[in-house]
Amino acid sequence: MGWVSDLLAAVQTAQPAKSVAVLARVLREQLSAEEVSFLITDFAGDSVVRLTGSKEQGGTVAPEPIALPGTVYERVIRSQQMWVNAEGRTEDEAGRRSTRIVAPVTDRGDAIGLLALTLPTPPDGESLEHISEATRVLAYAVVVNRRFTDLYEWGRRTTRMSLASEIQHRLLPESFTCEAGPFIIAGSLEPAADVGGDTFDYTLNGHGLSMSLTDAMGHDVRAAQLATVVLAAMRNARRAGLDLVAQAEAANSAVFDHAVREHRAVLDRTAQVSQALAEHGAQAMVTGQLLWVEFDTGRTEFINAGHVWPLLLRDGHVEELAPVVDLPFGIAPNTEYRVQSIDLRPGDRLVMITDGMLEPHGHESVLHRLIKETATQHPREATRLFTQSVLHASDRNPRDDATVLCLDWPRPGQSPHGTSPPSP
Repeated sequence: MGWVSDLLAAVQTAQPAKSVAVLARVLREQLSAEEVSFLITDFAGDSVVRLTGSKEQGGTVAPEPIALPGTVYERVIRSQQMWVNAEGRTEDEAGRRSTRIVAPVTDRGDAIGLLALTLPTPPDGESLEHISEATRVLAYAVVVNRRFTDLYEWGRRTTRMSLASEIQHRLLPESFTCEAGPFIIAGSLEPAADVGGDTFDYTLNGHGLSMSLTDAMGHDVRAAQLATVVLAAMRNARRAGLDLVAQAEAANSAVFDHAVREHRAVLDRTAQVSQALAEHGAQAMVTGQLLWVEFDTGRTEFINAGHVWPLLLRDGHVEELAPVVDLPFGIAPNTEYRVQSIDLRPGDRLVMITDGMLEPHGHESVLHRLIKETATQHPREATRLFTQSVLHASDRNPRDDATVLCLDWPRPGQSPHGTSPPSP
């Protein structure tokens, strides 16, 4: 316990932008390590960036990514297992032999990055346990301190974001993956060159899980603004304790009112606004899905506002669910939204997507096959592979945002992928 306390104390007393570097220094001292570095994963999940031991830490130049494919780093991130140089100790130019260790830094399933160490001697069991504890403290340091500094955000941006991308990115959950006792949820979003206005969201309270997926009409900043309006309206209603119908109604009203304000900005008289709305509709539209899952029973409530139907993987078979579809948000004021049920059973995987996931593949059967092929993968890895398939199919130039939100609901008393549930 004293070991962990020392690490926590070092993190908590350091400046936010220096907390990881300070932790690395403490590890070097405690483990007599020759080198300690932290590598953070980028947003795409296919490279890492070294945040300690580099000359540029949150500077004005873009970070230098290290591609994951074929590396030990990839093996550790995908498997979430510590790697110790089992091939024999490395030897430097001076003839000194050292042992390399790479350990995953993860918080509730969110693969934050890697801790890489070089030790002068092979580690014993106690040293390996200390390294595991250090990764948990390191995850804590990143999660806590990224609120106060751009360092970690800088490290994850291996490509420059547009203004629309910046707006869209700030709408997404801070962690794209969450392991929470009896279930796992993970999301991924691959933006188009001209951002298409997709969002996904989730939150947990004491009784259940709320999820949403939206796709705003248009592209670039206008779509990002519309996405901001609809998501803020849903979050505001949800945080006020309102149910799924009230959240959908709030989203619809917000988008419709936003459209009215846009018309009034370009038309001179109220009569022209009314006539334009009557003839052409709101000229602002967002499709979406809202979902609520109760923890104890798995009871699921669902609203579909003109959105692509969700997909369900059950016992190796993919089924397209066909709920009743209500109007998209913003089409008409006072739209009624109907709550439906999804027969979500233990062991199911529910996949919610936007149309940008379907269009590049040309046929939904391709996505069905990919869902089957990734059935044993952690949802974090499955969603990453889904969006990467869109990049491949579109020659890395998707015309629309491709977004996926995946929920694993395991069998009673068993966490996903054979792991034991945490103690209460």
